[in-house]
Amino acid sequence: MKHIQPEPVPWPADGTRAPQGLELRHLRYFVALADAGSFTHAAEQLFIAQPTLSQQIRRLEETIGTPLLHRCREGLRLTAAGRVLLEESRNVLSLVDHGLSQTRQAAGLGRPRLRMVIPPDLPETLAVKAAAGLRSAAVAVGIDVVWLESALDAEFSLIRTHRADAGLGWLTTSPEALPAPLDVMILGKFEPDVWIPSTHAAARRGVISLQELAALDVIHGPRRAQAGTYDAWTRVLRAADPRFGFTDPPFRRSLPLTLAFAATADRPTAVLTGPATVAGNWATPIQRSRPADTSGMARVSLQHHPLTASAALVWSGDLPRPLQQMLFETADSLTTPPPLPPADLVSLVTA
Repeated sequence: MKHIQPEPVPWPADGTRAPQGLELRHLRYFVALADAGSFTHAAEQLFIAQPTLSQQIRRLEETIGTPLLHRCREGLRLTAAGRVLLEESRNVLSLVDHGLSQTRQAAGLGRPRLRMVIPPDLPETLAVKAAAGLRSAAVAVGIDVVWLESALDAEFSLIRTHRADAGLGWLTTSPEALPAPLDVMILGKFEPDVWIPSTHAAARRGVISLQELAALDVIHGPRRAQAGTYDAWTRVLRAADPRFGFTDPPFRRSLPLTLAFAATADRPTAVLTGPATVAGNWATPIQRSRPADTSGMARVSLQHHPLTASAALVWSGDLPRPLQQMLFETADSLTTPPPLPPADLVSLVTA
């Protein structure tokens, strides 16, 4: 008997429905495959046979009507359609999981769950303090916390689209500008550390003006790490010099290496960190101590503190009241820093 290949089923023209035959397990298989990077690893993580996974992915492609990935020597590569489907699949699966969790909680089954985003580029002291406070509060009221390490954009889209319940990030606009249903509580205002060549005139003063900084090459970023602060600070510096643009760091994870790179640049070059210091209190760093090797670079304060960002705990106003109350109380405890012991006060004065 001749085998007849089924014809691809196209998406409906109005885009209101999924293709006929599409199932959630197809999306779960596709996301697992994209994350694992190979059919072998994905099949192991899904506890299914590799031929079964290959068959299901092929059926998904036939259902949608277009290839979703290419097999190449380096591994799997998503097509343009595959990249779109991956993002939308994550959204759909997250919403389904969230809906099931809410349904179980409404029926009195299982413990309440909070999906909390901690971006990887937050200052460690701030992230650790917030995570520890939230975990203690959650244990006290019987709430399970699922930790998500992911970047947060300026609109907190992960939370707004219900792919996460709450997150800790940087707010560069007023809290009132956040779209519904987001609620926010400000934990404090922070500014970057500024490093300039020790031969620069501002190094002797310990303070640099915005105009002086904009005249230098400034290493900062990359934008994808903290797009909100990156764009907001670019606008401020371009007000001083319309031609200004940041230079990407060659060594993102190492401040000493970046300082050494800046010190040997052809033009006078400064280094600007992400939000790292309590705004207006230059002597109170929250991100890192002074590097042992500064390569002839000097740390200075930025005059009048024009570059700032507010650390904010943001959550969805659609959350059940007990979860919102726990978040509010945690944020409230973080906005009041404990008094420093005398020894710490002396070290700050003499640093």
